Amino acid sequence: MWLFGLHAVREALENPARVRRRLILTRNAADRLAEAVAASGMTPEIADPRRFTAPLDPASVHQGAALEAEPLDWGDVSSRCRPLPDDPAPVALLLDRVTDPHNVGAMLRSAEVFGARAVIAPRRHSAPETGALAKAASGALERQPYLRPPNLARAMSALKEMGYALIGLDGAAGLALPEAVAATGRRPLGLVLGAEGAGLRELTAKTCDSLAAIPAASAFASLNVSNAAAVALHLAHARRNVAGRD
Repeated sequence: MWLFGLHAVREALENPARVRRRLILTRNAADRLAEAVAASGMTPEIADPRRFTAPLDPASVHQGAALEAEPLDWGDVSSRCRPLPDDPAPVALLLDRVTDPHNVGAMLRSAEVFGARAVIAPRRHSAPETGALAKAASGALERQPYLRPPNLARAMSALKEMGYALIGLDGAAGLALPEAVAATGRRPLGLVLGAEGAGLRELTAKTCDSLAAIPAASAFASLNVSNAAAVALHLAHARRNVAGRD
């Protein structure tokens, strides 16, 4: 896979877990990434900005930086999301067939900002790890685990066995999300979001412990899925801070 853009390439160069193959930079990008390149031990190929040689989509905003690398291996849901003595109530974000890489990248970024343990999406019918996703994540792909289990329902069941409360976001639900999050107390929390338009699939919704809606100030109550995830993650982060003061 090819990562592109200054932030995504810098973070990948600085990530010791990332297996890197080939680095192509313009002279300007090489100057801006000099410290990260030196730390990585790679020797970049210097490209003419007018004839950038990396095999990218012509519409890609690469900023003169492209890195060929292997996808990251974050392990499985059970090992990555298990509650720990110093983090007994982790938060996970689960995505049900969210396929747009820009949305998933934005959600990885929000998950990292608000301290989520992982973002979980099924291996099929969800956005794979690509350069477009990495660029939208603005470096968060190297920091926030992006887990791709074969089956989302089984991953949800595994989380429930570890004590997680699972809240599915549904705009038609009668329960408000702030109240639903507050009711989970000190339990680990999984926030489950579906694709825009389609929402949660029936089995996914049934596997959740509750369904909740983000309260809105007007009848225009539709949020982009990545914005909805940011709101939900902020509420979960605030819950953790309140619980820590009790």
